[in-house]
Amino acid sequence: MATNCLPYDTICAVYKDRRITVVIPCLNEEKGIVEVLSRMPSFVDEVIVVDNDSTDRTAELAMGLGARVIGEKIRGYGRAYKTGLFQAQGDIVVTLDGDHSYPVDAISYLLEVFLRSDVRFLSATRFPLKNRNAMSAKHWIGNKLLSLAMSLLYFRWVRDSQSGMWVFERQSLKEMNLISDGMAFSEEIKIEAIRNPSIGFKEIYIDFSNRMGEIKLRPWKDGIHNLLFMIRKRFGIRRAPFATPAERKAQHQG
Repeated sequence: MATNCLPYDTICAVYKDRRITVVIPCLNEEKGIVEVLSRMPSFVDEVIVVDNDSTDRTAELAMGLGARVIGEKIRGYGRAYKTGLFQAQGDIVVTLDGDHSYPVDAISYLLEVFLRSDVRFLSATRFPLKNRNAMSAKHWIGNKLLSLAMSLLYFRWVRDSQSGMWVFERQSLKEMNLISDGMAFSEEIKIEAIRNPSIGFKEIYIDFSNRMGEIKLRPWKDGIHNLLFMIRKRFGIRRAPFATPAERKAQHQG
């Protein structure tokens, strides 16, 4: 990992005059975060690990490997991401999970594709799965259904609506209205990119592998909530019985 030269205003990147920030939300990921950080490319300027109130040594291990650790006591996938993303200082942001399921060594490949594309948001798709053992049948079916729902609702074919590995311009965050504090955040940030012509959206395949550590996803509960969130966002329903208190507060403030 490169020495962190941010937050200085001068360009200090070694990747084609762009500063690169990697943001990783973590909840009890001590088994995977060491593998992720030890493989981080040297051209990455800043690595932010958002410790979402872990009870293990995730934060300690991440700091020991040079990451900037930010604590977020309120648990939630989207909550952790928003905490990290809005403190990122790179020109381009790359996201990863802390469980080593997404390929760290694909960052340079994704950046090259991103810089040659005509969009400001690139999402990595895990499909078709090379290794069927990397995802349970239940998760595979759920993802396919949610991706189909997003494609129909937003008139844009999406292969992997739930992917957690993205590459995008940090400035594009200012043009997004991100509400979700939960697992729906993954689909919401893609929806915002799809809806905004000035951002744009594309997908590129990456190789997905088995995660390390405990599984936090609750297939049925999270899947149903994600579907309802997607529908609510599509039709501009600002308040609904299935919205979380944090989402209702964010919608009210928005």
